[in-house]
Amino acid sequence: MTSPVLELDDDRAARRGLRLFLKRDDLVHPELPGNKWRKLKHNIGPARVHGTLLTFGGAYSNHLRAAAAAGRIYGFATIGVVRGEEHLPLNDSLAYAAGMGMRLTYMDRGTYRRKHEPDVIAALRREWGGFYLLPEGGSNALAVRGCAELGAEVPGFDVVCCPCGTGGTLAGLAAGLAPGQRAVGFSVLRGGFMEGEVERLQHEAFGGRRGTWHVEDGFHFGGYARRTPELDAFIGDFAERHGIVLDRIYTAKMMAGLFALAGRGAFPEGARILAVLTGRPDGPSGGAGPSG
Repeated sequence: MTSPVLELDDDRAARRGLRLFLKRDDLVHPELPGNKWRKLKHNIGPARVHGTLLTFGGAYSNHLRAAAAAGRIYGFATIGVVRGEEHLPLNDSLAYAAGMGMRLTYMDRGTYRRKHEPDVIAALRREWGGFYLLPEGGSNALAVRGCAELGAEVPGFDVVCCPCGTGGTLAGLAAGLAPGQRAVGFSVLRGGFMEGEVERLQHEAFGGRRGTWHVEDGFHFGGYARRTPELDAFIGDFAERHGIVLDRIYTAKMMAGLFALAGRGAFPEGARILAVLTGRPDGPSGGAGPSG
């Protein structure tokens, strides 16, 4: 599956001599949009072999939604370990996951922070039996290889941008680009650790660092799922200009960062820049909901 590319007519890019394009990866799959499909694609086979996939997410996780939908579509059971306590009635995200057949279980926040540790995983296996384990956000070596296919779909662009939540999309995208292309990831989390995560994932997938890439850490607008009046104003202005309401968690931060860098002269005149919409935006041609 591939997704369409459209050029944006935007004076903020044009006056810097830049051509700006969007890759509508939000349209790549009706139930598994954007990087959800890219990350899950090569994990579906092992999940089917095991019969059950177990993964992690917050109460509003689009990753849990997508994993549940993949299980329904491709015929394996799913278990979602949700951070924090159960709250009823379920919100829309968890209700959707449960409706797709996902069994939900809850983990206190202290234990959740240690979810990757062997004793926590062993306790889950004692409770749930055999399962295929997929990390939070779906980022593992197989997910990175799926995202590398995205890089191979975008020849002819000088710079390719994506938002970063767990680092898997950038790790794969950068590895799949051709020589002479570079990738820029916009971290939506505070802390400055994203570059290390991307490099770790590339080592897991390919044995070392791949491609030309870097992470911009200055456009998180306060941290994950945080918002500011400046970000809200940018989202509104972008919707008026282009008819697309960017999700505030991921793609809005990327686009705001991209225009800020362009305004600072970070890209050479004549550059062709592609921004990847990794999850379904709001607006006339997409449904509501942030990417993960």
